[in-house]
Amino acid sequence: MSPAYDVIVVGARCAGASTAMLLARQGRRVLLLDRAAIGSDTMSTLYIRPGGVALLARWGVLDAVVSSGCPPLDTIEYDVGEVRLASATPRTPGADAAYAPRRGVLDRLLVQAAAEAGAEVMDRTSVRELLRSGDRVTGVRVDGGDLTARLVVGADGMRSAVAEMVGAPTVVSDPLASCVYFTSWSGLRTGFGFHERPGSWIARIPTHDGLTIVSTYFPQQEFAQIRRDPLAAHLGAIRRHAPELYDQVADIVPTDRIHGTGDQRNFYRQAAGPGWVLVGDAGHHLDTITASGITNAFLQADLLAAELVGTDLDDHETTDAATARFGSQRDRATSSTYRSTLDLARLSLSPGRIDLLRTVATSPGATQRYFSMVLGILDAAEFFDDPELLDLL
Repeated sequence: MSPAYDVIVVGARCAGASTAMLLARQGRRVLLLDRAAIGSDTMSTLYIRPGGVALLARWGVLDAVVSSGCPPLDTIEYDVGEVRLASATPRTPGADAAYAPRRGVLDRLLVQAAAEAGAEVMDRTSVRELLRSGDRVTGVRVDGGDLTARLVVGADGMRSAVAEMVGAPTVVSDPLASCVYFTSWSGLRTGFGFHERPGSWIARIPTHDGLTIVSTYFPQQEFAQIRRDPLAAHLGAIRRHAPELYDQVADIVPTDRIHGTGDQRNFYRQAAGPGWVLVGDAGHHLDTITASGITNAFLQADLLAAELVGTDLDDHETTDAATARFGSQRDRATSSTYRSTLDLARLSLSPGRIDLLRTVATSPGATQRYFSMVLGILDAAEFFDDPELLDLL
């Protein structure tokens, strides 16, 4: 019998919903399922880099994000003690700003776009095991029975059940570097930006409904101590390293309880195998300090969909070759961000970097290009080869 679906996507958040939408637009019969309710909240930095915003625009989803009331983040600030950089958010074709929508809003909009493209959506459904024919994955088993497919996509996060069931090996792994706690406050007048000191990183990210998410990062080795009283550690870091922000939050109550984690893994798993492929955090996860996860998820969905254009999923050899190419592309496209994230997450602020930032801060053009490099629009070689920067140095 023919499989019931061309593709089953396990996980209906940024990576999974985007993948389901793009594959459904190719005319494939797609099932998108998730163990949680669609639109439920999840811990996230929320931030979508300009490159991710450009993909939303190309997919026709950005207008819905903007219409949801999510504010554009069109400026960016960064201070390292007395060194302060400020600029308009660097633009890229299709993106004039960054955005940080609440995940309950963003994920629902992406699932809605997938459904409008023809994907079938099933939430509150857990995958119990994978179906196989020999060594090939041929579907999933859920509480309601067996669901068959030509390709199963695992988009179920860092602790991916699909990755575990297929035995996807970890091919790159680096130690935990930081831990993070965050709260949200209403009515702050801060804009988007971050504050760095040796052993500390603080980010402020405006989102829906006049709320601002404030995240504080600490070295991983301090996690056991900080978790005993995370709110005190959180506020203490803000008071010491972002006093102007602390003046605004000191006398008001956060809008929700403090959240955090010390489990910020850094890895690449094998991306694909016979009848299966991993996208988003299921296949590649990195510390949240650079707020790259959502943009990476969109990028991977786009890369996978591009590799599968015109692919006959009944042709196993061709399908597996396409998903393997996706894995190679994923690794190339994310390696620079992975390395820079690991460097930043160690929270080791070198004198050389402070000297570079001090120089960059003297030039609006160099500042704009620096932020372009930080946000992945410009690669490091282009930034450092710029004649103006070389003259300043």
